[in-house]
Amino acid sequence: MSDTSAQPDTWISTFCSLVGHEYFCEISEDFIEDDFNLTGLQSHVPMYKEALEMILDVEPDPDDVDEEDEDDYGEEEDGLEDGYRRTGDRIRHMRMPSDLSVIENSAEILYGLIHQRYITSRPGIQQMYEKYEAGQFGSCPRTNCNGCKVLPVGITDVLATETVKLYCHSCQDIYVPPNSRFQSVDGAFFGTTFGNLFFLTFSDLDVRGRKNDAVVAERHARAVRDQAKDLPEQPTSINGIPANNLAPGLGLGSIYDNTIYGFKVAEVARSGPRMRWLREKPADLNELDEARLYHQKYGSDSEEEGGNVVVRRKKAPIRRRKPLPLSASDDTQLGEASFSGPMDTNGLGH
Repeated sequence: MSDTSAQPDTWISTFCSLVGHEYFCEISEDFIEDDFNLTGLQSHVPMYKEALEMILDVEPDPDDVDEEDEDDYGEEEDGLEDGYRRTGDRIRHMRMPSDLSVIENSAEILYGLIHQRYITSRPGIQQMYEKYEAGQFGSCPRTNCNGCKVLPVGITDVLATETVKLYCHSCQDIYVPPNSRFQSVDGAFFGTTFGNLFFLTFSDLDVRGRKNDAVVAERHARAVRDQAKDLPEQPTSINGIPANNLAPGLGLGSIYDNTIYGFKVAEVARSGPRMRWLREKPADLNELDEARLYHQKYGSDSEEEGGNVVVRRKKAPIRRRKPLPLSASDDTQLGEASFSGPMDTNGLGH
């Protein structure tokens, strides 16, 4: 029989395996042990040191505890504070059960804040890419997005403000997770940067969703044919993003039309569609290439480097102060002045 024993689960793996924490990825300990990655977090987390030790499964050093107890004994020799008790001639620190619950809560907050930074790093965003490709975050609930995959994002970086939301790159909108177990996850643990940075990093991802439905495919094909009439040549990419990934769930053929007995309801009607412009997209994608349009309009102020338009701003003109006119008396004094002494701000000697 083999004497190999299974290794106990770490705090990080246990935390990520809890119900409702499926959106989280496991942060490497090397990333957490780098003090640069934890800059500024100490002021946001109570009992920061103890929470960090819990995340890394580090046991507190008993020698350090004894030294702290002896220092406390020297300072509080005549009285006792809460959380301490006297045993013989020494004061021994007692960790109350309430302290343990505070440390656990602080460890969850600290891990979430580190997670917000980790998923914007190279190894972290790669882990989230693998989860995205596996469909672990779900799909967009909007019908015209055709099952486009979504990403967990936050709409604010402030703690305890908003819960996590799901971002769809096809319609460029956010939605509440369908399962209630995710509604207790803080959106600050994912932040506002991750969603946009993800699709800029993996710009070649096809976010058009599945087109298995023959009716849906025919509707999109008909809309594309209608749009292609009398349109100039369309760009293949805009600012490094493929044109087919520019909000494919918006525009003609992807907007629900209100009809009664087959007739469209007018927009000016009392029960007509409202806020339709939120789902519209120009038929001519050249209108979205604002950098190129600016280059065509202000060609002298911009240069082209590697196919990208770089705007060069004009330098502000330098304005020099005009010299003050000298009166007759000033000319006399100027002629009699000796220039051997120091000069003042007007160029005159004293």
